[in-house]
This record gives sequence, C-alpha cells and structure tokens, in this order.
Amino acid sequence: MWLQRLVVSGLCVPALCCGVALANAQTQTGNLPARAASLVMTLGADAAAIISDKSMTTVQRVDRFRSLFQNGFDVPTIARFALGRYWNGTTLGQQQEYLRQFEDFVVRSYAVTFDSYGSVAFRIASSRFDGGHDVFVVTFVKTAGRPPITLEWRVRQRDDHLGIIDVAVEGVSMSLSERQEFSSVIQAKGGNFDAFLRALRDKNAALASSVP
Repeated sequence: MWLQRLVVSGLCVPALCCGVALANAQTQTGNLPARAASLVMTLGADAAAIISDKSMTTVQRVDRFRSLFQNGFDVPTIARFALGRYWNGTTLGQQQEYLRQFEDFVVRSYAVTFDSYGSVAFRIASSRFDGGHDVFVVTFVKTAGRPPITLEWRVRQRDDHLGIIDVAVEGVSMSLSERQEFSSVIQAKGGNFDAFLRALRDKNAALASSVP
C-alpha cells in the first residue's frame, strides 16, 4: 500500500509531537543538544499519555494528535521535502491543498494506528550537535508486545524555536522514505499532480470512514 512506510513506522510517534512551547521558551539559553533532548523527552511523555488514555474516542485522539503535530513539527518543510522536484512544478493552490492533505494523512494514520497500542516507554540514549542548525537525538522506544526500536530525531533550530524535521527508524529516514514513496506514486500517475492529490484525498477519506 502506498504511503505505508509512514504508518508502519508508527512506533516513532511516542516521541513525536508536543511540548514545543517549552523548548521555544528555552531557545535563548542553555546547551542546544541538551535542549533538543529535553524537547524529545517532553514530546514522548505527552504523546504517550494520549496513546495510553483509552477513555478517548478515536475522533478525540485525531484532534489531539493534530494539535501535537502542528505544534511540534515544521510541517511545510517536511511536506515540501517529501515532494522533492515535484514541488516546483505545482501551483500555489495545489501546494496549499497538498499541505492540508499531507497533514490529514499523517494525523489520521497515527490516530487510527495507536488506537490498539497499550503502554509506551522510551529513553534518551544520546544527543549530538552537527555543528550547523541540527541536533540528532537518539532514543530507544518500547511498546507492549513489540521489540524495542531505535529512533533518531533530527531537531532543527530555526530563528527562535526548535522543531523536529525528520526521524530515522532503525537507521531509515522517514522523510526520505516518504519522498521515494510520493515520487513513485506521482510517476505511476503519469506525472499528473492532480491525480496524486486525488489519491491522497481518497486515502484520507478511507481513513476517516474507518474511525468508529
């Protein structure tokens, strides 16, 4: 199934999305690798709380994950990277629609996937600065009934805030995987970007209809 890698890598979500306001408040002080690690730890704690709260409906979970995703990630940067060279050939209207559909797909996929998850535990293994604008934070994540996996979060400081721009699951970059997946789908559609958008809308409609 196209776009499957993003969902299959769903174990990465426990460290995905929230607490950015805390990191933003610290961007002017302290050590960048330490602040990036603190961001990831906060993200993990908040997202794990959502996953483990079984009193939530799937609709509520979708809403919570959407808020976390919007606050925790540079969504336009990630989505644009995923399109690669195809981004420059799109109109402003196509770009805006794609950004909406990209966000909706990620949020709904995670929310539906994690309905079946139980407890989540993770720990920070290391944090290193690349000498530019990015910090790589390595974590180990364990969910009930699944073997632990290694996740490496790429956290970027842009202007006055920190945000995650990529995650590598067992060494495989999710941003790069998305880019390869999207390119394959667009090529299969004969390079027709509107056809690609229709496929993405159809996928999101299917995910929405699967929500109890």
